Amino acid sequence: MCTNYRVPDRQLFSDMYGVTAPGGEWRDEVYKDYFAPIIRRDGEGRRSDLASFGMVPREKIPQGVKVFDTMNARAETVGEKRSFSGAWKKQQLCLIPAQVFYEPDYETGKAVRWAIGMASGEPFAIAGIWREWEGDGGPRLSFTMLTLNADHHPLMKRFHKPGSEKRSVVIVLPDEYDDWLGSRSTDEARSFIVLPGSESLFCAPAPKA
Repeated sequence: MCTNYRVPDRQLFSDMYGVTAPGGEWRDEVYKDYFAPIIRRDGEGRRSDLASFGMVPREKIPQGVKVFDTMNARAETVGEKRSFSGAWKKQQLCLIPAQVFYEPDYETGKAVRWAIGMASGEPFAIAGIWREWEGDGGPRLSFTMLTLNADHHPLMKRFHKPGSEKRSVVIVLPDEYDDWLGSRSTDEARSFIVLPGSESLFCAPAPKA
């Protein structure tokens, strides 16, 4: 599960993702309902847009309904959950540019924030889905990250509370960006939903300043 991550530097976009960074501003660290860049299919190419983190923005949760989080979608059940199934079945797939994502480690007996990223130090892309909402001033986009069970993953099993299920975001490899975005069926899309190899990742404590 990931509820906070860091976006790459704007100057890296065209080099790393083959598309110009979207207009507008975003914060380096992204939390629930913050706007951040996503990359979608545009004909035979790619386009970047700003979208809010969390499939159902807080403002779209009806009054009287308990606020719920939709920053992550379980890949195992994404086609069954009301918040995600429509976008998944329509293959509204996206790439979420990231420099690192953050998870809590409890090995010291208390929660310590760790940063996880690529061993190469390069930006990467997390698999996501998006949807469009009618907002103030016109249509707006929102997105969620796809996650998988990581109970047996050599690295990702270290994070989250003891006794809780371990989960990891899904990382799309650069040479698969267009194939992922252009998936023609949910079965094809699922072929890209795998856990990242532990040897390709690094992690280190990253407590908040």
